[in-house]
Amino acid sequence: MTRKPVHLVLFDTFADWETGHTTAHLALAGHEVLTVTPDGEPVTSIGGLRVLPHLALADLRPEDSSLLILPGGTRWDEGDDLAPLARTARVFLDAGVPVAAICGATAGLAREGLLDERAHTSAAAPYLARTGYAGGERYVEADAVTDGGLVTAGPTEPVAFAREIFRLLGVHDDKVTDAWYRLFHDSDPEAYVAYETALAAR
Repeated sequence: MTRKPVHLVLFDTFADWETGHTTAHLALAGHEVLTVTPDGEPVTSIGGLRVLPHLALADLRPEDSSLLILPGGTRWDEGDDLAPLARTARVFLDAGVPVAAICGATAGLAREGLLDERAHTSAAAPYLARTGYAGGERYVEADAVTDGGLVTAGPTEPVAFAREIFRLLGVHDDKVTDAWYRLFHDSDPEAYVAYETALAAR
């Protein structure tokens, strides 16, 4: 069966460091990563990276995707212009297609009501509380959290965010994923050998 692409939704001033580990290592593992912008036009990251997207948000359908990724950025807290991205996340989750949100994107999902009944994390509990959402009791103090088809993480945890996505999509077995995480998160020199060895044995 053909593997469906992963879709990364981007917008002007998106936080480019938050999804780099995820997309790079998904691509290295053979997953196609397609970029999406609200209107199909190029966007520029907070670091000045210019991205020419593959498609517009209006052309994105959950049945064509294996995962929706939403990066953070200050625009999530500066108005409602990114609300359509959160509504797209609802459509994906309702269709049984997983969603991964990091940093400010978690606030967008909170405002959409998608964290009220799911375990989740973010930058900090008070940050999400400012959205007025009803899911505060489901907040978890962890580097990243997966509840069913939803992955959440804070802005300082791009490696843990990637780890949860790899687990969710079955990119690697647990041994490889653990070694990868120890290598890129902990700078564990022993993990390098373990990671390379585990990959070679596949």
